[in-house]
Amino acid sequence: MVLEGLGKSLRNAIGRITGATNIDEQLVDDVVKDLQRALLTADVNVQMVLELTKRIKSRAMDEKPEAGEGPKEHVVKVIYKELVNLLDNGEGLKMEPQTIMMVGLYGQGKTTSCGKLALVFSKKGFRVGMIAADVHRPAAYDQLKQLGEKVGVDVYGEPGAKDAPGVVKRGLEHFKDKKVIIVDTSGRHALESDLIQELKDVAAVAKPKERLLVLDSQVGQQAGPQADAFHKAVGVTGVILTKMDGTAKGGGALSAVAKTNARIVFLGVGEHIRDFEPFNANKFISRLLGMGDLSSLAELAKRELEGNEEVEDASKNIMSGRFTLKDMYTQMEAVSKMGPLQKVMNLIPGMNKMEDKINYEESQARLKRYRVIMDSMTDAEMDDPRSIKGSRVNRIAYGAGVSPHDVKELVKQYEQSKKTMKGFMGNRKMRKQMMKQMGAGDLDV
Repeated sequence: MVLEGLGKSLRNAIGRITGATNIDEQLVDDVVKDLQRALLTADVNVQMVLELTKRIKSRAMDEKPEAGEGPKEHVVKVIYKELVNLLDNGEGLKMEPQTIMMVGLYGQGKTTSCGKLALVFSKKGFRVGMIAADVHRPAAYDQLKQLGEKVGVDVYGEPGAKDAPGVVKRGLEHFKDKKVIIVDTSGRHALESDLIQELKDVAAVAKPKERLLVLDSQVGQQAGPQADAFHKAVGVTGVILTKMDGTAKGGGALSAVAKTNARIVFLGVGEHIRDFEPFNANKFISRLLGMGDLSSLAELAKRELEGNEEVEDASKNIMSGRFTLKDMYTQMEAVSKMGPLQKVMNLIPGMNKMEDKINYEESQARLKRYRVIMDSMTDAEMDDPRSIKGSRVNRIAYGAGVSPHDVKELVKQYEQSKKTMKGFMGNRKMRKQMMKQMGAGDLDV
């Protein structure tokens, strides 16, 4: 999870409020101190932390709760809103036809972010092209080309060329049939005058709607001055923060960039090409505080699973009470496609309360082992798990390279899941409503 340490500390502070019998000034003072420690540990600027917690205390004690709202809900809402205000910097990147110019220093993750951004737009149905305008780093074109092949996006480049504006001009002509064009530009170890001029020349040719600055979040509070310097040089319209997965300085980078009024549009949250999230302050803080983010979970599921007939059929079977190991297998594969288990679970409200009880690595390994076991079963066994007994258990275990106990554990897990689903779907009204949303309203339920 992004900023896992900060999230846990913030949730502990919130827990003091929700677990208190009454809200008084002493409790608010204690919570404010907890918030200060959490934010300072995450590298947020001291002055910003003091100003933020001062506002939280003032609003918590002086403002009256809204109608129907208790003191606890009021204080939690104040904390939530103030944290959102700290990072809220406007609308995200619009999913529409456009040319995007990516800028940044060496080693910030700029070229990788080009590939990730290209995948985002292609998933939305746009024809995308990438131009390799970094004419100084020898491996830049090859790296972008490999990323393009990975995400299914064409790349234009001229290995050996030194005229970046010329490469961009010819690239734009080459991609005149593309709706979205992403231009990867040269970087430097510092913002030098020749880099600034080259970026200005490239911008004059590309005429980009967006100039996105890519920053490594590990630079912490220095992200602010860097964002400011690039903005003065080339007119940055948005910022992508990379390496946000677990970095202790991520809070400093986020808050420092937001302080410059720069618009944070995406977060790089891992090395995988799909580890790229649109930044939304409300959703981000909601997840940090353990409130979940069901809208993002729905978006993730739709993006990764839409059009998958096997998943849709399995879901209909589950809803109608016909639940086999084949359906369970399909659902496990679907969850694995949505990303690491912890990432998915963190989008569900309240799951943070289970974080110390769940071994995500072990759970992920168990799901993988279950799929291997089911690969060793016959179609008849998958359709009727009750037949998996005696010699069948030993044969399946041998084929999967596991113990008979593992096979029995899988069958037991299936029976528990089936029983749980049967109880859940026992509510006829809820079942019909869910099946209607899935387009299965005409089934006999």
